[in-house]
Amino acid sequence: MKSIEIHMFPCLRDNYGFLLHDAEAGVTATVDTPEVGPILGALEERGWALTHILNTHHHPDHAGGNLAIKDATGCQIIGPRADAARIPGIDIQVGEGDEFRLGGHPVRVFDTPGHTRGHIVYHLPEDRVAFVGDTLFAMGCGRLFEGTPSQMWTSLQKLMQWPDDTRVYCAHEYTQANARFALSVEPDNEALSERAREVDRLRARNEPTVPTTIGIEKATNPFLRPMSPEISAKVGLARADHGAAELVEVFARTRALKDSF
Repeated sequence: MKSIEIHMFPCLRDNYGFLLHDAEAGVTATVDTPEVGPILGALEERGWALTHILNTHHHPDHAGGNLAIKDATGCQIIGPRADAARIPGIDIQVGEGDEFRLGGHPVRVFDTPGHTRGHIVYHLPEDRVAFVGDTLFAMGCGRLFEGTPSQMWTSLQKLMQWPDDTRVYCAHEYTQANARFALSVEPDNEALSERAREVDRLRARNEPTVPTTIGIEKATNPFLRPMSPEISAKVGLARADHGAAELVEVFARTRALKDSF
């Protein structure tokens, strides 16, 4: 089977839009609807007819264009069952453990509450790609607007189980700022230091830092690394035994530091 075609483009101030296209099946999806004009423009430029919207969560920069795009294209909207009341125009509700096909490509759904209570992510295992909305960022994670640290850490652990070469498409270009914070809590991480330099080089050329991979994130993202002795010491838990409760507490303190960074 041919890999699904992915077209990424900027929206709003720092969002990314994503189109997924299966030419053989004649199916095209947009992951979220951050901005109507760029999405419709990208479809026209590519000559693709939109068939689906895949919503990750309800925030306006992710679902705000749903109705206008549905009206323009007649597409079907798939979104989180746990937050269906806040997803404009939703047609199909999905949640943890659900699987559907986008053309010839299986898509698995994971509930990832934390950033919002009903956030979901979409994993295409055969293509080794995932669209994670605001749950995971390159060297960061979403702010906890509606969930708890325990919920978010549980959500992130689901993503960490994917193969290391899984390409992760997050919704924002936050990487340079995230790298500065990551270095503040784990300055002796050589992989992180090198990655931060590479991110600076990319952004100096106005190039995207997305997608990333699960393997890269496990090595450099502080929110996936509460087991790091350096990070646990930085947040005042130098004797952390890395039991489940300790890892949640390290994660929670790291997230609190980022909120005021």
